[in-house]
Amino acid sequence: MSATETDKSPQADDSGMAATDPRKRRRVLLIVGALFVLAAVAWFLLWLLVFSRRVKTDNAYVGGNQVAISAQVPGTVVAILADDTQRVEAGQVLVKLDSTDAEVRLQQARSALAQAVRGVRQQTSSASGADAQLAASRISLKKAEADLQRHLPLLAARAESPEVVQHLRDGVEQARAAVATAEAQARAAHAAIEGTDVAKNPAVMQARANFRAAWVAAQRNAIYAPVSGYVAQRSVQLGNSVQPGQQLMTVVPLHDLWVEANFKESQLRHLRIGQSATIESDVYGGDAEFHGKVVGLGAGTGSVFSLLPAQNATGNWIKVVQRVPVRISLDNAELDKHPLRIGLSTTVTVDITNDEGRVLAAAPANRPVAQTTVYDRMASKADAEAEQVIRANLPDDTH
Repeated sequence: MSATETDKSPQADDSGMAATDPRKRRRVLLIVGALFVLAAVAWFLLWLLVFSRRVKTDNAYVGGNQVAISAQVPGTVVAILADDTQRVEAGQVLVKLDSTDAEVRLQQARSALAQAVRGVRQQTSSASGADAQLAASRISLKKAEADLQRHLPLLAARAESPEVVQHLRDGVEQARAAVATAEAQARAAHAAIEGTDVAKNPAVMQARANFRAAWVAAQRNAIYAPVSGYVAQRSVQLGNSVQPGQQLMTVVPLHDLWVEANFKESQLRHLRIGQSATIESDVYGGDAEFHGKVVGLGAGTGSVFSLLPAQNATGNWIKVVQRVPVRISLDNAELDKHPLRIGLSTTVTVDITNDEGRVLAAAPANRPVAQTTVYDRMASKADAEAEQVIRANLPDDTH
């Protein structure tokens, strides 16, 4: 190989590499640009199809009813039958108070009811006696009038003395007065019992109401659970002297729970009642997902209902993004599988694809938010006891 050829070879290689580098750079830039474009398109599609159709917050907590158990009558605690974390059923006795005084008052009311029934029976007998006396008075009047009529012709024929006839006339007047007195006494006797039977007599009904009140007061020395749930915050102790309204413990039903999701005001635009929601609880992580619906939006922001609301009219005002509580219902079947406790943290995602619903409830609720029949059963038992006392003091032929 000649020297000339040897000198030209490196120059040719340098020019080829110089020509290749711009092409590689352009190719790399095109690839990188394409990747950015694809990422932007993917992000846009993700936002359009997913993120724009949901709102999400982790400022959400499980809520539920906290039923305060308190005394309804004063007394001294003699037994505590439920403790923190224990399950209780509606109607179960939780606390017992000393019932000595209440039992005495109940016996007094029982005796008063029995006496009222017997008193009405006595009034009924008196009314019957008054009726009999009235009938006898009317018979006496008819006899006196008949005697007078027989002697008047004799007086006209001068066969009877005027004194005898006058005496008969006086007898008729006395008989008429006796009839008037008997009628008044009969009316007075019937006024107390007329129009009702013994059980419906006002005196018996008043005594029955007093007995019912005493019976219920005696039963209230046993403090019942109005709902089924779990005991929390027990503060009552044996020997405590409690007063009506004093809280002794709390029962928390872990069914019919909800989630209070505090969304930013900028997230409320498309939130509507009835939209579906998914909830993840921190206690289960991704192992359990709950499903619910939006049942209502709060009437104000959390700061408005705080203990010390912010005074935004002051000169030190700083704008803070406000949050509004949104209530999300939970499925009881899912709660049975994965129980939750009130106050637990959750993450809520609401599907806002359909935002045609209402923001505010259109009509009042047509069923109770919560209801118990425990105290109704107590009242029905009181009525049954009163009826038994009344029947026991009626004649055998009226049972």
